[in-house]
Amino acid sequence: MSALPHEPAPAAYADPYRLEAHEGPQTLAELRAALAVLDPTALVAFNARLESAQFGEDQAAVITEYRHLIALRTRPEVAAAIEASLNGTEQTRPVSELWARLDEQGAA
Repeated sequence: MSALPHEPAPAAYADPYRLEAHEGPQTLAELRAALAVLDPTALVAFNARLESAQFGEDQAAVITEYRHLIALRTRPEVAAAIEASLNGTEQTRPVSELWARLDEQGAA
């Protein structure tokens, strides 16, 4: 899996566990083009959900969900984590590390 042409190189991702606003598709046209490449049925579902969503928060939620779908399917670190999980070789971390990381991000 590789980044789509309009995305920064994977090394440019600041946090592999979070999709920042500047990462991934930035317009509906880019989002639709990326979905068409990844999964045409996802594009059809996206269009249907977006058409039926209320203006505002509902539309934003649909767009966010599909931007995350693209990130999940194109980021190499996600593919590596899935592969490690399936192979039983994942490196687990204590929950305390997760909470510390979230506290760090919340303070910033």
